[in-house]
Amino acid sequence: METLEAILTRRSIRRYTEEQVPQETIQKLLEAGMCAPSACDFQPWHLVVIDDHKILDEIPSFHRHAAMLREAPLAILVCGDPETSRYWQQDCSAVSQNILLAAHAMGLGAVWLGLYPREARTQPMQKLLGLPETIMPLSLIALGHPAEEKAPRVKPQDEKVHYNRW
Repeated sequence: METLEAILTRRSIRRYTEEQVPQETIQKLLEAGMCAPSACDFQPWHLVVIDDHKILDEIPSFHRHAAMLREAPLAILVCGDPETSRYWQQDCSAVSQNILLAAHAMGLGAVWLGLYPREARTQPMQKLLGLPETIMPLSLIALGHPAEEKAPRVKPQDEKVHYNRW
């Protein structure tokens, strides 16, 4: 799949088959994520692969939009280190987008679940996974082989585009 096609056809997928994602594919997703641009090349990200369903099944108890994790064979938690870079949120958002696009290009389905800046989501996630205090969970990406198809949805918003001036 070409890059522009992946960008224009990617959709949030919340239903997955039981088929497992091979370790080689997971490794490619991680590499794609870590190829993201980073302010001053500080690379403040840390990634946690979660494939233990005891953990995945616990997350919806504190994140009301995370029910799909009960079906997903895995998720990737994208965390940042605010002590490494003041731009950790932007850098980790780029990592998240790269993972989403790579997943789509490889025929997987994925959806981004926001965690930061909601303490009601970040603190339980830190505790559940034993994250160091200095590591902040930004997003959680549910991944798997899609059990649903969604047509591409182009969202033209000409009123939001400005040239040279507002």
